[in-house]
Amino acid sequence: MELTFAPLFSGSSGNSVYVGCGDDHLLVDAGVSGAKILSELAKIGVKPGELSGILVTHEHVDHIRSVGILSRKLDVPVYATEGTWAAMESKIGEIPERNMRIFDKRQDFYIGRMEIRAFSLPHDAAEPVGYTFFSGGTRFSVATDIGCVKESWLKEIDGSDAVLLESNYDPGMLAAGNYPYLLKQRIASRKGHLANEDAGEAAVALARRGARRIILGHLSKENNFPELALKSCEAAMLQAGIRPGQDVAVGVALRDGITGLFAIRREEMEAFL
Repeated sequence: MELTFAPLFSGSSGNSVYVGCGDDHLLVDAGVSGAKILSELAKIGVKPGELSGILVTHEHVDHIRSVGILSRKLDVPVYATEGTWAAMESKIGEIPERNMRIFDKRQDFYIGRMEIRAFSLPHDAAEPVGYTFFSGGTRFSVATDIGCVKESWLKEIDGSDAVLLESNYDPGMLAAGNYPYLLKQRIASRKGHLANEDAGEAAVALARRGARRIILGHLSKENNFPELALKSCEAAMLQAGIRPGQDVAVGVALRDGITGLFAIRREEMEAFL
């Protein structure tokens, strides 16, 4: 059974990613309104009652805005680490105990046909994680909200066929922008967000480790442009002897709607929409 994924929303204003395999349909984060998420899911033929669960990366509002609403409305389980549950519980409202799924990030777990592995990321949250999904010999990873490039998290997603990778800001735009000084410091810190150049470095490492598609995501609306993030990543790849579009497909996730539905197979990778 093939593994499919679709970035639904990806940016500083809100994030949500669809991951599916057969009759199993998951969300990673729900950081925009529930109505918007359900509207984008409908475009790929996923009905509200078909959702199998919501996996949370961390407790910041651009990742949990409608987690509680969707869980209560659709009677859907919510999966998070103990640290994230403690940090987000007061923000998402009451969740029935039957739908509270607290997991240990040191142990893989299963939802339907998908094996799921959570891995730690350097970010200023209680217990932030990314996720890798396994099915039929294929892998897809979500790695956003990352303060710096580290071997620890790169190693966790070795061999991923496709990766949604953060490329949040351009350092020059951030420095010249109107953000308060402390916010600029936070974003640029080793527990903040990944700059375009750092994303390029990570993309090179991931391509060398087997990635065939890299989608840059979580771009800042104020401190980045899709074209700038893409060119920065492609330049890093070319310098490393990797041919964008031939050795690895590179794209940018849309901020305000579905980017596309991607299917991962052992022999090839297809994009729909």
